[in-house]
Formats: sequence, C-alpha cells, structure tokens
Amino acid sequence: MSSIAAQRRRVALIDFCKSFAKNRAGMAGFIFLLAVSLIALLAPVITPAHLLDVTQLNNQRFAPPSLEHPFGTDHLSRDLLVRMVWGARSSLIVGLSATAMSMVIGTLVGIAAGYFQGWIASLWMRIIDFFLVLPSLILAIVLSSVMSRGMLTIIIAIGVTSWAGTARVVRSQALTISTRDYVERAKALGAGHWHIILKHIFPGVLPLVLANTTLTVGSAIIAESTLAFLGLGDTTKQSWGTILRNSMDVSAATSGYWWYVLIPGLAIVSVVLAFTLIGRAVETIVNPTLRSR
Repeated sequence: MSSIAAQRRRVALIDFCKSFAKNRAGMAGFIFLLAVSLIALLAPVITPAHLLDVTQLNNQRFAPPSLEHPFGTDHLSRDLLVRMVWGARSSLIVGLSATAMSMVIGTLVGIAAGYFQGWIASLWMRIIDFFLVLPSLILAIVLSSVMSRGMLTIIIAIGVTSWAGTARVVRSQALTISTRDYVERAKALGAGHWHIILKHIFPGVLPLVLANTTLTVGSAIIAESTLAFLGLGDTTKQSWGTILRNSMDVSAATSGYWWYVLIPGLAIVSVVLAFTLIGRAVETIVNPTLRSR
C-alpha cells in the first residue's frame, strides 16, 4: 500500500510540474525569483562585504547611475548595487522564514479548528477571529518595539501576526475532508485522531497551504520592508526597507536623487509580483474550479 501511495504522489507531482510549466505567468515569476535567489546566495562572491565599508570608499556621494555605479551611490558613497544585492538576502530570508512560521501555526490551528468538534473547535475559532480583527501590521510594530531589534525579532513579529488567514482557509478545507466517506470509514475501523489527521486531513489541506504560502511570502516581504522603513529593523543588516529608510532620511525624493528611491521600490514590487504570479499559478492548478475556467 505504501508503494502505491508513493507512486501516486510521484505521478501527482509530475502532473503538477507539467501544469505549472505551461503557465507562462507562473514560470516568469519563478525564473525571476530563481535569479534573485541566486544573486542573494552569491552576494559575498558578486559584491564582497568590504564594499559596504564607508572608510574604504571614495567621496562619491549621490552619484547617479553610470557604468562605474550601475545603480548609483547613496549618501555615504556606498554603491547602491552592492546594498541591493545584500538587501535581497535579508529580505528573502525574513520573508521566507516568517512565512514558514505563519504557515506552520496557521495549518496546525486550522486543522484543529476544522477536525475537532465541540468546545475545542469553538475555542480555536475565537482565537482565529481575534487575530483576524487585529491590525497585523500594528501588532507587528508593537512586538518589534518591545523586543530586542534584530532579524529574528522581525521574523517572529511577522510570523506570529499573519497566520490567521491561513488558518481560516485550512479550517474550511479540513471541515470538508472530515465529512468524507473514507474518513468516516477510518473512524469506524478504530483509527485515532493522529492517524486521521496525518494520513487524511493534512494531505488534503496541503495543496491549499502551498498555494497560500507563495501568496503570503510577498506580504511578509512588504511587512519586513515596512518595519525596516519605520526604523524597527536590524540596523546592522542591509535590507530594501532600510535603503528606503535611508533615502527618506536624506530627502532623496525631493532632492533629485531618484535612483535612491526608485530602485529599492521597484525591487520590492518586482519580487512581490513574482511571488503573486507563482501563487496564482499554483492556486489555479490545485483548485479544480479555477482550473476549469
């Protein structure tokens, strides 16, 4: 039986990859993110960290984009291309890590609220509703303010405040799966809660979780950039939100230093759009209603 199940999963994975490859928008987003990820991974090779040391730089403050400095320089004569490459690493790490935390919490709570009945389900639903009505960004700002500043703090602040939407979606799917015949048969044969959850409920909600994950990463990157822009990020790390914060501090937008604002802003928009394209493609594949359209 296990070999048959494993073969079915392999076939399903192959079919998913083929369907995704046919989606032009999803593939465009995937290729763009792959390129950005490789650049972030190879940041120490492409742009060594010593290029960020202001004591070793020439006085070229606010130099516009040129062959020597493709993205121009900032108010401390640092090459903006170097800062963008290192900022990509921080932004992606925070976005992916915070999303992973959010997905784990949302999936566990959603399954618990959808599978169990009675007061347990009611308790989890009240918790989900509480986090849904709370402004997640404001709560993240509060957590970032009271905790020590750092990348881990940003990850925790975003992850703890962004899981409720996922939990709601997972709960709806878990409720549907719990009423299906094969789950009822498993209960009649004496299967325990953990067996049903791991063997039936979790595999059933996993496609929706994966689709929601790609959509949530973009929101997490925006949240990280917002917190960094507000000065709540790790000042020792480069990030796109920190670059925007620095540009605001020197009034770059009104002083004619357009590259200082435009480049990090476009980077954030492009990465979020790429994740959104991938998420929509995955959602179309795993959702039969959307696929039929």
